[in-house]
Amino acid sequence: MKIVHLCLSSFYIDNYSYQENMLPKYHVRQGHEVTMVASLVSFDVRGKPCLIENETTRYDKDGYKVIRIDYKRPFYLFNKFVRIYNNTSEILEQEAPDLIFIHDFSFLDIRKVIKYLKKNKDVKVFVDCHTDYINSAKTWISKNIFHHLIWRFYGKLLSPYVEMFYGVTPLRCDFLKDAYKIDPKKIELLVMGIDDELITSKQRTVIRNRLLAQLGLNDSDFIIISGGKIDSNKNIHHVMQAVNDINKKNVKLVLFGNVAPEMQDDFDTLIKGRNIYYVNWLSPDEILDYFVFGDLIIFPGSHSVLWEQAVGAGTPSVFKYWKGMTHVDVGGNCKFLYKGTVEEIKEVIEALVENNGEYVKMKTIALERGIKTFAYSDIARRSIKM
Repeated sequence: MKIVHLCLSSFYIDNYSYQENMLPKYHVRQGHEVTMVASLVSFDVRGKPCLIENETTRYDKDGYKVIRIDYKRPFYLFNKFVRIYNNTSEILEQEAPDLIFIHDFSFLDIRKVIKYLKKNKDVKVFVDCHTDYINSAKTWISKNIFHHLIWRFYGKLLSPYVEMFYGVTPLRCDFLKDAYKIDPKKIELLVMGIDDELITSKQRTVIRNRLLAQLGLNDSDFIIISGGKIDSNKNIHHVMQAVNDINKKNVKLVLFGNVAPEMQDDFDTLIKGRNIYYVNWLSPDEILDYFVFGDLIIFPGSHSVLWEQAVGAGTPSVFKYWKGMTHVDVGGNCKFLYKGTVEEIKEVIEALVENNGEYVKMKTIALERGIKTFAYSDIARRSIKM
């Protein structure tokens, strides 16, 4: 079957382990011919958003074609804002897909996709949603003009051609219903996950010993991992303060990622704690190494794809509680922070360090159910109803 993924609402990053990379990878593994049509928006080597200079067509290392398309000229800046592209219709005609998977439909060239579907009624269509009221629709214009008016309108036009709309979290399923008024019968949860082919190839003891030696830590240390985008919304500075306050020699915090400018002063002060180690920006593969290496992973702020990867790595975790985000609990592998304060984080860490029986139970559940629940090989199959 010929599958075309459309990633025209946001970024697409080569060689990452985001959903936009993993679904095509595993669709190829499952015997399909796959093309990714993507914008020029990507990340640079430091993980910051950037624009690729030119349109390109190449093959990814996992065997699918990647077609990068630029915004249409003239009126380039306007078209970039509303996401109108060069040759979207022509590429669809050229690729002639049996199935189209749309990664968010909030791009104005969705009009051309709908026009194509009107002429090609046998094409199956699936759509996912990565948007909610936490990460988007936060201003009056974004919420009421774009999401409740423009994208709701195009969602209604698109809906008759769509087999299923997927929210990648329960909260985003609700967003499809509330913001876009999609028929609930056409909405399902399709979680983001982990590259199970990669994670199962990792030898935990080898990785543990290598990183212990690299960081100068002991196997008896209780190692906490956190990181990603270190900004005021992620509250990682609260974890740093909590570890400094605990002040136990065997409780160590390893951080990775980029520090936002508004957090730099606080970060520079807190990082001086003797039990905190900062390893800078990591590649997706390196992040999984650290997730496997750690005894506990903590994300005390807003959601990111790293939550699902932490669970999929089979490591006990602690997350900030958000209504509609509890899908990361697979039966006791994690705990939730209801306040996210330094004191609450400190209490949770101390309880797990001191109560080995409770920690071992969490770890057993994490290893048994985490990878199985968040394996992209299975998610990819389910995404196209196979």
